[in-house]
Amino acid sequence: MKNIIAFLLMMFLFLSNENNNEYFIHENSDNWESLFDGKTLNGWHRYNRRGVKSVWIAKKGVLTFDPNLIPKGDYVHALVTDKIFKSFQLSIEWNISEGGNSGIFWGVQEDENLSKPYLTAPEIQIIDNERHPDAKEKPKFHQAGAVYDLVEPNKEVCKPAGQWNHFLLTIDHSINKGSVKLNGTKILEFPLSGEKWDSLIANSKFSDECEYKKFAKLKSGKIGLQDHGNKVSFRNIKIRRL
Repeated sequence: MKNIIAFLLMMFLFLSNENNNEYFIHENSDNWESLFDGKTLNGWHRYNRRGVKSVWIAKKGVLTFDPNLIPKGDYVHALVTDKIFKSFQLSIEWNISEGGNSGIFWGVQEDENLSKPYLTAPEIQIIDNERHPDAKEKPKFHQAGAVYDLVEPNKEVCKPAGQWNHFLLTIDHSINKGSVKLNGTKILEFPLSGEKWDSLIANSKFSDECEYKKFAKLKSGKIGLQDHGNKVSFRNIKIRRL
């Protein structure tokens, strides 16, 4: 009996490791670049600002935004990369607090006349699907893994708030295709330009040409991590150019 139990335990651990490995198997291939060294904010800065305030904490391989550390009157805390990317794959783990909301941007443009990354850049939504009211307002278009207000996920594989989830975001302008995998499962695909992309924008909040006149106009831009006023953590942030 003990041998059987030991065998079953070994099989369980093996299968668990196999499932975990499949999320990250791409990281074993070439040309991946780390965007976070686990100890510092090197390679990042605040949107339209220099450096990073202490509301972002890098410790033991985890990057955490803590809204309790925000100084009064200081409202700009979204992070963006120093580098610019066009076609790429981004691999990133995230952990949202209960009732929390955040996001990951691509194609961010910095401009002294703009206050937030979302005015220029599409966002992959990070949210507590169970507790945050925005996840209920426009079902699925505002849920975790959605291209916010544009493309909804077609599968529900998100782990609950307080647990680590993994995104693999692919943006490939050479074939006009973007996609998101959540925890190893592809949950959506979308065009990056053309009539179908224009139609997605026309049916979203980003159709307001006054407020969003610079939204998704350029193919190259920076990667951004959103400050939405809720605690959120990231780790294992890697990118490779396509």
